[in-house]
Amino acid sequence: MNLSFHPKAGPAPDLSTDPTFFDLVSGSYARIVGETLVPEILTRTEAARWLYEQAPFCLLAHNTEKDPRFIYGNKAVQCCFEYDWQELTNLPSRLSAELPNREERKRLLEMVERQGFISDYQGIRIAKSGRRFRIENTTVWELRDAVGVRYGQAAMFRHWENL
Repeated sequence: MNLSFHPKAGPAPDLSTDPTFFDLVSGSYARIVGETLVPEILTRTEAARWLYEQAPFCLLAHNTEKDPRFIYGNKAVQCCFEYDWQELTNLPSRLSAELPNREERKRLLEMVERQGFISDYQGIRIAKSGRRFRIENTTVWELRDAVGVRYGQAAMFRHWENL
């Protein structure tokens, strides 16, 4: 799976309902965090679509580039951050936090890389319009396949509050 695309190499792959990406994000969540991400009664294809279109939580992921860019953001994330799919998947993930909060975010991501995941994270983020909001009860985990290959990191949060 090639998630290290570069903007000059053409458009980002559409992973919104991609079953292989779904396997990566849900499988790594189950292995690393020890919980399921989607209702188990759904087929793989249904689950990928549910996660993107209907999940009652925000889910986003970035790749492993030196300046990681978002590779996924479900509809809930797009609403929260005010970016559509194309805009979000061309955005360096560091720009989701205001400049003063980027060092804190960088330390968080380094800790996740070392530990595998963290839960109960909270932080200030910024939407496309400049609206600031606090994310709460956030779980951040490593996107790793079943053999341990690293593809990036993902975050899931259910609660946010406008500031």
